Amino acid sequence: MMLFTQAQGLPVITADEAEPLGRVESLTIDAHTRSIACLRLSQAPKHAAAIAWDAVEAVGPDAVIVRSRTATDPGQNTFPTHHEALGRRVLTEDGTSHGTVKDIAFDNTTGQLRTLYTALGDIRGDRLLGLGSYAVVVRADPSLTKSPQP
Repeated sequence: MMLFTQAQGLPVITADEAEPLGRVESLTIDAHTRSIACLRLSQAPKHAAAIAWDAVEAVGPDAVIVRSRTATDPGQNTFPTHHEALGRRVLTEDGTSHGTVKDIAFDNTTGQLRTLYTALGDIRGDRLLGLGSYAVVVRADPSLTKSPQP
């Protein structure tokens, strides 16, 4: 497991050529799969500004390793629109506010989201429904739904 804030700023290096490509600037989430779609890099050549998650070999505390320079070819990848999740407002599908995203835990092997840490408590990653320019939308927690009064 790793946090988004731990991944930000990590150097990205190719495994085959041991070539530095840049640093992780942000992570793009695919809300449909509830996983990381790609890494967005700073200080990177134009062709490697975004790297698909499936090109990632390993993510550790000191660096991100991608398979090779050819794995960064943007011609074959279409990524979801990038919306920054950290600091974004969290709403349930019924419009209830759940604070803001403070951090996100993800599986550093698969890229699956595990937990959204918010100002008002933790939300399991499998409750994510969408991510846009205004808010992160999550499925309401049925255990918190009030039952009707008799």
